[in-house]
Parts: sequence; C-alpha cells; structure tokens
Amino acid sequence: MKSILNNSISVFIIAVILMIIVPLPPFFLDLMFILNIAVSIVILFTTMYIKEALEFSVFPSLLLITTLFRLSLNVSSTRLILTNNGYAGAVISTFGNFVLQGNAVVGFIIFIIIVLVQFIVITKGAERVAEVTARFTLDAMPGKQMAIDADLSSGIITEEEALRRRNNVQREADFYGAMDGATKFVKGDAIMSIVVTFINFIGGVIIGMVQGGSTFDMVLQTYSIATVGDGLVSQIPALLISTATSMIVTRAASESSLNVDLTRQIKSQPLVLIISGTVIFSFVLIPGFPKIQVIVLSSMLILLGMRLLKTNVPVETDYKEPAQVEEVSEEEYYRNIDNIYELIQIDPIAMEVGYSLIPLVDESSGGNFIDRVVMFRRQFAQEMGMVIPSVRLRDNGYLNPNEYVIKIKGEEVAKGEILVDYYLALDPGNLTGEVDGIETVEPAYGIPSRWIKEDKKELAEIYGYTVIDPLSVLITHLSEVIRSHAHELLSRQEINQLLSRVKEDNEILVSEVIPGIVSLGNLQKILGNLLKEGIPIKDMETILETIGDYGTTVKDTEMLTEYVRQALRRTITRKWSEGGQIRVITLSTEIEKLIINSMSKSEKGSYLSLDPEIMQKLVTQLIEQINKLKGEINIPIILTSPFVRGYFRKLLDQFYPKAVVLSFNEIDNSVQIQALGNIAI
Repeated sequence: MKSILNNSISVFIIAVILMIIVPLPPFFLDLMFILNIAVSIVILFTTMYIKEALEFSVFPSLLLITTLFRLSLNVSSTRLILTNNGYAGAVISTFGNFVLQGNAVVGFIIFIIIVLVQFIVITKGAERVAEVTARFTLDAMPGKQMAIDADLSSGIITEEEALRRRNNVQREADFYGAMDGATKFVKGDAIMSIVVTFINFIGGVIIGMVQGGSTFDMVLQTYSIATVGDGLVSQIPALLISTATSMIVTRAASESSLNVDLTRQIKSQPLVLIISGTVIFSFVLIPGFPKIQVIVLSSMLILLGMRLLKTNVPVETDYKEPAQVEEVSEEEYYRNIDNIYELIQIDPIAMEVGYSLIPLVDESSGGNFIDRVVMFRRQFAQEMGMVIPSVRLRDNGYLNPNEYVIKIKGEEVAKGEILVDYYLALDPGNLTGEVDGIETVEPAYGIPSRWIKEDKKELAEIYGYTVIDPLSVLITHLSEVIRSHAHELLSRQEINQLLSRVKEDNEILVSEVIPGIVSLGNLQKILGNLLKEGIPIKDMETILETIGDYGTTVKDTEMLTEYVRQALRRTITRKWSEGGQIRVITLSTEIEKLIINSMSKSEKGSYLSLDPEIMQKLVTQLIEQINKLKGEINIPIILTSPFVRGYFRKLLDQFYPKAVVLSFNEIDNSVQIQALGNIAI
C-alpha cells in the first residue's frame, strides 16, 4: 500500500501528459474538472492553516503539477468543444449557462474581469513578493548561520538544535528560491487561459458556420456557453492556486495558523472595532444610502468592540514592547537569592582572553574561532566517540592583553600568550638557518618556537620552520587540553545520549547491561578510564557486550576496564601502530614479578605498595630509556603483561603521564612488535 502511494504522483504526472494527446470522453473530463477544483481548495486551505512556509515545502513542485494539470484539461476541453459541437461535459455547460444568463456579452465581460484580476493583481503581486523574499532570504543566510554558531559556542543550544536550525535556514533559502521561479508558472497559466478562450470562441465560430452550416446566432449561443464555461472551470482553480501562492510567500513565521493569528490580533484592538462601527454608522446621513444594511453592520462592530472591551482580558500579540530595565545597585540585585545562584554556575569548558585577543575570537571582528571549535568538535566526535560540551568564551580584564586561560569546570588548567600580529615558527629540529623573532615555547606541546613578523614567514618556511597562525596556536592548545581532560568532561547526561544512540539499533543489549549488570555511574568510570588513556569509545556495542560478559562476576571497574581494552584490541592497535609494526619498551620479568608481589587488596580495590626506593629506580630507568629513543619514537609505549598493565600505568601517571602502557592482549596479531628497549633494575 505504501509503495502504491509513493508511486501515485509519478503515475498521475504521466497521465496528465497523456491527457494532452489522448481524447477524453465528457464524463471523464467532468471528473477531472471536479478533481482540479477539489485539489485547489485543499491547497488554499493548507496555506491558511500552516504556521510557516517550510511546513508546505513541496508547494513549488505542487504548483508546477497543478499548472500542468490545468493546461492538459484546457487542451482536452478545447478538443471536445471544437469536435463535439460545443459540448465538453456537464461542468463546462453548467458554468457557461450560470454566468451568461442568456447574455453572451455580459458573460464575456465577467469572465475577462476574473482573468484580469487574477493576472494583474494576484499573480503579479505574488511574483514580486516571491522575488523580493528570495533575494532577502539569500542575503540573510550568512548572518543567520553566524547567529546559530554563536548560540552553539555559548552553550545556549545543543549540537542537534544547531544542526536543525542550519538545515531550516538552508531549506528556507531553497524554498523561496524555488518559489521565485514557480510563480512564473502561475503568470504563464493566466496568459494561456486568455489565449485558449479566444481560440475556443474563434475556432468554434469558424467550425460552426463553415463546416456545420449553422447561423451566426446559433453558433454564438453554442460556443459562447462552451468558451465561458471552459474558461471559468480553468480560472476558478487557477484563482485559488494564485491566492494560495500569494498567501504562502507573504506568510511570516508564527506560532499559530492564519485564522488564529488574524482573530487574535484583531480582537486585541476592541477600540478599533468601535471606531470603525461609528464611522460606518455615519453613512446613514448620506442621502440614498441603504440605511438598514449600514445600521446592522455598524451595530455588530460596535457591540463586538464593547464586549471585548468589557472582558478586559489582555490578548497576547506577537509584538512586545521592550521592557524598561531599571538600574539597581549590586546590593539590591543580590538581595534576590535566585541571582546568587548565577555566581556558582560552572561551565565544563571556558576560555578567558585578554583584550588584545578579542579580535582573534570575535566573529563580529572577522574571527572564525567558533567555526574552528565546531570543526574540532566534529573531528573529536568522529575520532573518540564523544561530543565535547560547548566552550564558554569570555574576556578578562585582569589578564595580560596577550594572555589567555583555559578552564575545566571552573579551574584553570592551562594558559599561554599569543601575539596577534605575529606568526609562530616551530623548530622541528632540522633547521637549515635561523630567522629573527621573539623566542618562546609552543603552549600545547612545549616545542621551542619563535614569534615572527608576517614578512619573515616565507623565509622561515625555507629554513625548515613550521609556521602557524595565531588562531591555530590557540585552537591547538585548546584541543590538546580537551583531549587530556576528556574523561572529566564525560558526564552522565552525555552517556545517556550515547546509550540512546545504541538503543536505536540494539535495545536488548542496553536494557540487559544497564543497570542490571553495571550502573550508569560505574559505566561512566569505565568509559572515563578509556578516555584518560586516549582510547576511543565509539564502539559502544563492543564495550557493553564485554561488560555484559564479565560484569556478572567481576565488580571492580578497573578490572572491567582491562577486559574492555582487550576487546578493543583492533582500535588500540590502529591508534598506536605505524607501518604494520609497533615500537615498544618492555619490562623485565623481574620487575613484573616485583610488581605482582607488591599488590595489596582492600575493600575499595587493589593497589600497588611498592618500596619508594625501588619505585624511584624504576622511573629513572624508564626516563633514561625514553631519552635514548627520542629520535626513534614520538610517544613512548611500554609493553607489559595483562595483569601488570593497570598497576604500572597508575605508577607512571604520577611521574610520566604522557607514556602509553599496553598489554600483550591489547595488540592485534596482524602487527609486528619491535622492542627498542628494556627496563630492568
């Protein structure tokens, strides 16, 4: 049934085209005329009841289809009028007799007036409004997009709401652009109706007198009825469609339909009704004016206005006067306890900048900081499977002009300085020359760098420097801070959204694991453990299935994390391997045995109670190995047995948090393990 409905429009359009070629019997033509009128009425009422134009976004295409339908009916009716002695069905005959009333001249005049009203007034106006609206909508697109991005970055709206608004802006531009072209169909249809009318009449007279041998009076009577009837049957639906077109292009976005808005806004001005009724009542003073009609109508308006005035119920309108903000002292403002709660609100991520950096991040000054943050959010979601919250941006007059501060949950975690009119030249270690500049350290990775002027940018690149613009320095530092604190930013609300995504495809898995096997809080700890060590959480189904397999017997979240890591071995291998191999530093058997023997258990879980002297030697050995291999590896990877991995990672976290600790069970068999060093005491 659904397939038939989906294909019915295509079949209908083919049938409409065939109607132009294939002759139709009068009975079937009557049915098509009635269908044409019914469709036109449905379209008109639809445009009256929608709240905004996008609710009827198919209208431009529908306008083309209905116009083609009317033209095909015109061709079919013309064929019958000229070949069937002026008879083209009961609908045309009825309309012709009703309008003419025995007087062909009056009937033609009425018909021409209807056509001209549609063509000159309604169609011409709709065409102009559609043209202007399309141009203004396209011109306003950049401003609307910027406003959406600003709301997104400030946290007013979510990522999903921003995407929905962007789609609506694009759809609105496409709609009014299509309407600008579609109104040309209405104009052409009005012109064609006049042409067809004259063809029917002149052709009918020629055929009736030359081929049929009838008198001029008989021909005039027969073909005038058919011509006027055919014209009206076409023009009435065309008039309805033209009215609908005008209504939809002039319809402003609202919370209600046209009927509700019109009634509400007129009722909101009862004095207008009373004054209008009084003015109309004064018409009785004009000699010869119909007094009964004037008195009835003016009385209705005055009584309605007085009744609305007595009810004294304020009616909401779309427009509201801007509220007058009273200036109050700080002490007076904070007397309201609700205002104090604003002071303790904490943003997940916030960045404060000095006044010199404001043009760098402010969109009104040409900065595209927000766009870069949005792109990083998208990249981070694709890479790690988590959507970071919005970044709150503020200026801080207490900071140095070139300084910025990054805060996580209200506390400063990183800071740096940027020279807006300079470029940052990073030293990769293989320079062929030096360029003059202000020496500094790149804030995200700690690389020795120099701030250089724009005129020295090309020379620096020739010498082998990596040159970065100020905004990229800021975004890079922010992104690295977010990566290193992603486990803190993972809230239970975000986990709920991730689980809802999984539910769409595998509801049984989610309902079985959460909260039956593991609570939402413990799942947050497991996912936080993964993010803390840079492991993506995109494969939520595998994570939940692993927790479901082991969670019934293992309640320790640290152990469950290790099982999940092993299940994600392909993800871990892809992240840390290069060229089909992974370069690692291994632990000696003695050290692993020492760590195993130093494990202690308590009610809260297991922990490592290693002798401080041995711990110091172990860390010293590790740092020596890392320094030896600096030229061969960027990120040190230590390979251990599965049982030791978690404890050794916690040990290193205090002294060398950048190191990566993997176990043998977390590396896929498809890669080759290359041991570059070994730690032993």
